[in-house]
Amino acid sequence: METNYVIMTTLAAILVSFTIGYLVRKSIAEAKIASAENQARKIIEEAEKASEAKKREALLEAKEEVLKLRNEVERENRERRSELQRMERRLTQKEESLDRKTEAIEKKEDFLNRKEAEVDRIKQDLSLIYSRQVAELERISGMTSEEARQTLLADVEKEIQHEAAKLIKEIEDRAKEEGERKAREIISLAIQRCAADHVAETTVAVIPLPSDEMKGRIIGREGRNIRAFETLTGIDLIIDDTPEAVILSGFDPIRREVARISLEKLIVDGRIHPARIEEMVEKARKEVDVQIREAGEQATFETGVHGLHPELVNLLGRLKFRTSYGQNVLKHSTEVAHLAGLMAAELGADVQLAKRAGLLHDIGKSVDHEVEGPHVAIGVDLAKKYRENPEVIHAIAAHHGDEEPKTLVAVLVQAADAISAARPGARRETLENYIRRLQKLEEIASAFEGVEKSYAIQAGREIRIMVKPEKIDDLGAIRLVREIAKKIENELDYPGQIKVTVIRETRVVDYAK
Repeated sequence: METNYVIMTTLAAILVSFTIGYLVRKSIAEAKIASAENQARKIIEEAEKASEAKKREALLEAKEEVLKLRNEVERENRERRSELQRMERRLTQKEESLDRKTEAIEKKEDFLNRKEAEVDRIKQDLSLIYSRQVAELERISGMTSEEARQTLLADVEKEIQHEAAKLIKEIEDRAKEEGERKAREIISLAIQRCAADHVAETTVAVIPLPSDEMKGRIIGREGRNIRAFETLTGIDLIIDDTPEAVILSGFDPIRREVARISLEKLIVDGRIHPARIEEMVEKARKEVDVQIREAGEQATFETGVHGLHPELVNLLGRLKFRTSYGQNVLKHSTEVAHLAGLMAAELGADVQLAKRAGLLHDIGKSVDHEVEGPHVAIGVDLAKKYRENPEVIHAIAAHHGDEEPKTLVAVLVQAADAISAARPGARRETLENYIRRLQKLEEIASAFEGVEKSYAIQAGREIRIMVKPEKIDDLGAIRLVREIAKKIENELDYPGQIKVTVIRETRVVDYAK
């Protein structure tokens, strides 16, 4: 019983303590809540006050910005209005200026119109006066205006021709003086530095015999030996009264050389009959072929020209047995190559190309007795056949003036060819050809109007022409000498050059009585 009481008491105490604690905690919590609410209200009030202040500040700033923008816009508007006013004033001034100019132009147009009308009137008056003057001049002079114009033009043409001839003479004199000086220097230097051997040959070869008895053995029984010899060689064997000698005659130098070698071998051997003759002729042909090849190779070696086609080398060797006016063509070609190379070196041109063209310029003469046509055309065909340099082909074609030389090498080959051919003693010609050339030279000069007499002198190296002074004046003489020289170049073939001299002389004769 007592225990229950204690328990109940304890429980009651605990319940009371819980209740008191609860009430105490509740009161404390309510106090804290009240305090927090007060603090929150204070914070809200302060925040509301701060926001009001910020709002007022922002409003003030916005008002200030609006005021500033308004002032800026008003300032810009004032500036634009002032600029517009200035532009309006300038436009007004320009309009006034244009109005003044327009008015001035209109006045000028009126003035010009009046002047044009006055000029037209003056032109009409002048035209009328000119017509009257022309009619009066035609009446006085007895010539029409067209005739007078033609006379005036003829006088002007004569005067211009006179001035042109004077100018041409001055230019030609200067050019000739300088060109001749330089050409003499180059050519003399080339000639001094070039020394070549020269041999003059004919169409016959004389073979010495050990005795006149050998002539009968050469003829053979009933002439069979001489017939066999001539048939095999194609060369005429002349046996006459010349003591201890026979003569071989033929235009083909290679055949003549074969005949000479074979006959000499037969004479040394002593056994002369048709079979032996055939054998010796065959051996001689082989020897001549070797000589030809060696001569061609020697020529290329002497001139320093390499890389030629073997057939061209053989053709060069054949020139050893070819002559032109007594001048050996291979020696001539070698000399031309040296001269062209020396002149090319002086002028700064291609020396090797000039030598090559000079060596091959007469290659057509090696077969001109076998092929129809001039040696120039034959040489061009041969050079093309063996694929020579185009400049070399052109030099071959132009070395006698058949074509106009278009390259320096062609001009040098032409000059070297003339130098080699014109050297004293290099060539000879028959009396008939010599006289014919002199006559043709005089005929060309005498064919020109105003020429009184012409004389070919210096073995055809110079022609002197006497003109009629009343028909040819001094300037006309200058034109005449050029025309004669040009006609000689076109119509005559000659080595070197021909000097043309025109002489005009006025003689006045009177008699004292």
